[in-house]
Amino acid sequence: MQLEDIARAQSLVGLFLARADEQGEKPFLTAKVNGRWDAISYAEAARQVCLMAERLVALGLNPGDRVIIVAENRPEWAIADLAIMAAGCITTPAYTTNTEGDHCHILDNSGARAVVVSTEKLARPLVSAMLRSGQAEHLVAIEPMANAQSGSFAVHQWPDMLKGDADAARAAVEARLAGVTRRDMACIIYTSGTSGSPRGVMLPHGAILANIEGAGEILSQDFSWGEERFLSFLPLSHALEHTAGLYLPIGLGADIWFAEGLDKLSSNLEEARPTFMIVVPRLFEILRDKLIKAVEKQGSAAQFLLARAIRLGERQIARKWSPADTLTGLLLDLTLRPKVRARFGGRIKALVSGGAPLNPEVGGFFQAMGLVMLQGYGQTESAPVASCNRPSAGIRLNTVGPPLKGVEVKIADDGEILLQGELVMQGYWRNPEATAAALADGWLHTGDIGHIDEGGRIVITDRKKDIIVNDKGDNIAPQKLEGMLTLQPEVAQAMVSGDKRPFMVALLVPDPEWVKQWAKDNGAAADLATLKGNPDFLKALKAAVDRTNADLSVIEKIRKFDLADGPFTVDNGQMTPTMKIRRNPIRAVYQPRLDALY
Repeated sequence: MQLEDIARAQSLVGLFLARADEQGEKPFLTAKVNGRWDAISYAEAARQVCLMAERLVALGLNPGDRVIIVAENRPEWAIADLAIMAAGCITTPAYTTNTEGDHCHILDNSGARAVVVSTEKLARPLVSAMLRSGQAEHLVAIEPMANAQSGSFAVHQWPDMLKGDADAARAAVEARLAGVTRRDMACIIYTSGTSGSPRGVMLPHGAILANIEGAGEILSQDFSWGEERFLSFLPLSHALEHTAGLYLPIGLGADIWFAEGLDKLSSNLEEARPTFMIVVPRLFEILRDKLIKAVEKQGSAAQFLLARAIRLGERQIARKWSPADTLTGLLLDLTLRPKVRARFGGRIKALVSGGAPLNPEVGGFFQAMGLVMLQGYGQTESAPVASCNRPSAGIRLNTVGPPLKGVEVKIADDGEILLQGELVMQGYWRNPEATAAALADGWLHTGDIGHIDEGGRIVITDRKKDIIVNDKGDNIAPQKLEGMLTLQPEVAQAMVSGDKRPFMVALLVPDPEWVKQWAKDNGAAADLATLKGNPDFLKALKAAVDRTNADLSVIEKIRKFDLADGPFTVDNGQMTPTMKIRRNPIRAVYQPRLDALY
C-alpha cells in the first residue's frame, strides 16, 4: 500500500478519483438490495460522482454553498458526499434521528441551499423544517417520493442527477479540483453534543487527509495487507465513520459493505467477512453480552472455557502474564476462539473502538477471544482521530495509544489534553466565541483530562466538564463508574451524580432481558413500574451495585440509587446519536429524585 499519494493529495475528491482510476471495475460500495448484495465499482462510482457534481452546479449552486445529507448508510450517501465536494460545495451531514427542530437548527445555522434525503420517512421532518426555515432551495430525493411537493423549493429525483456526458463531467470536475487546496473546507459536521445545541465543526480537506495518512500508516505497518474490506455500521454523519469508515477505505483502495442495522449485524458480519470494523464502545458491550449468553447456553465445558477467557483478559489488562496463560491461550485457540472469529466473518484483522471511552474489561474480553482491539481517540474537532493503539507500540487497553503521525500532544497544567497539527478543525461555523475558546493559544483544547504514559500512549481519565467534585473537594470520574455499572448483567444504562455532595448516587436503567428473566423466575409481572416497588427486585439490583462498589475506592462507592422511568434514548433527548448519555437533559427530568437520595 502506497501512502505517499495520500500525503500529496490536495482534496478528498482528487484522492478518490485517483483510486478509482487505479481500481477500475473492482468493487467499491456494496449494499443489500432486494435480498442480495450488489456492488458498485470504483469506476462506476466515479462516473456518478462527476455527473451529479455537474448537475448540482447546473442547479445554480456556487463554490462554498452548503448541502445537507440526510440518509442511512448506503452507496448513495458516499456518492452524494463526493459529488457535493466535486461541485465545490461543502457537505453538511445530518443524523437520521434528527427531529424537525434539529433540522431547523442545522438549516438555519449552516445556511444550506440544498438537501439530499433518502426516503419519504426521513423526508417528513426534514421537509417540515425546510418549510419553517425557508432556507434550502433544492431537495434531491434518492428514493422516489410520490407525495413530494415543490413548495418553496424544487424537488429533483436521484436518477435525473446522474444524467449527462460522463467524460465532460469528469473534465469539469478535474478543472475545478485544480484550484482546491488542503486548506479549503470539505465539510461542516455538527457535533451531536451531550448538552446544548450542536455546533458546526469546519473540517478542511487536509484535516481528513492527515487522518487517513496517520491511520493508514498503522494498518500498513502493523497488519499484513491484502484485499481489505470495511463493514460500515456507525452513521456516516458521524465524524468517525465519515473519516475512518469512508475515506480511510478510499485511501487504502478497499471496498465498503454497508450493514443493514443492529438487528441484522450478526448475519451481515458473517456475509460480508470484513477485515476491519469501526464501532462505538456501547456496541462492543452489547456484542460481548450476546457472546457470553450464547456460550453459556452450550453447557458446562463451554462455560469453563469462557471463564478462563475472561480471566485471561483481566490478566492481560493487569499485565500479569504467566506460563499457565500461554497454555490457556493454546486451549482457547483450539476451542472457543475459532467460533468467535467465525461470528465476525472469519477474516477480521482488527476491531476499532472510538467515539467514547472503551471499558478495558470489554476490550480485554475481545482480546482474550483472539480478536485485536484498537481503541482510538479524538473528537470531531480533530477530524476525528488523534491517536490509536497499535500492536507495534504494545496495546494497552487502559490507554488510547500513541498519537498519529503529525499530531502533537501537550498536557495543560490542569491535566487537559491539547492537540496540534493539520488534523485540527478551522473552527466552529458562525461561532467565533466558541472557536476562540477551543483553539486558544494555537492548540485544540479537547476538554478531556489525561496524561502520557511511559510508552508515549495517551491515557484518558475523564471529561473536564463531567468531573464530579464532592463536598470534600475530591475529583471523581463519572464515566468510569458508569462503565463499570453497565458491565453488570442487571444494568443496561447508568448515570452517576454527586457534585458538591457527600457521596455518589446513581440513576439506573435495568437491562430489559434481565428484567424479563427475573420476573419469570420470581413469578412477577415484567412491568418496570410495578417492579420498582418490589423489595426483592431492588435487592437484586443492589447486588449489582455492590459488586461494582467492591472495585471502587471509598469516595467512588455508590451509596444509593434510583431507577429511571425508561431507557435513555435519542428520541427522548437523553442520548446522543453516538450512544453517549446527555447529562443535562437527564438531570432536567430526574434531578429532584437524585436530590431525594441524600
